[in-house]
Amino acid sequence: MCECEPKQAPGPGGSGGASAPRRLRPAPLLFEPPEAVAEAEHFFDLESIEDPRELLARSTELALAFRAAADRAVEFQAVAAAQLADPRRFDRLPTAAIAEQAEWSEDYTRKMVEFGRGLLRGSRTAE
Repeated sequence: MCECEPKQAPGPGGSGGASAPRRLRPAPLLFEPPEAVAEAEHFFDLESIEDPRELLARSTELALAFRAAADRAVEFQAVAAAQLADPRRFDRLPTAAIAEQAEWSEDYTRKMVEFGRGLLRGSRTAE
């Protein structure tokens, strides 16, 4: 029997029985899948907008949305850094370890930890 064919699970008597469910084993991959077809780059369909006023409006809208998303992501980074550096945690990480993980300088990490602590204090007073 080929490995790609279904095998019967042994029944109660130990031999392959028709009453037992059949289990499929994956066939070995014998070839490389074809490379993905390269498509022209599409960036939020901006390349299809022909009116310059509409293009400016839509691209400005996207730029502002990305800036807001980046600012929010930085706030989450700061909160995470502050939580990881919290001296009350038994698994507290030193600034150097946080800096390495986030690919920051240690000086920037210290600033992010302080920023995150401020954000955490602010969220606690708002609750």
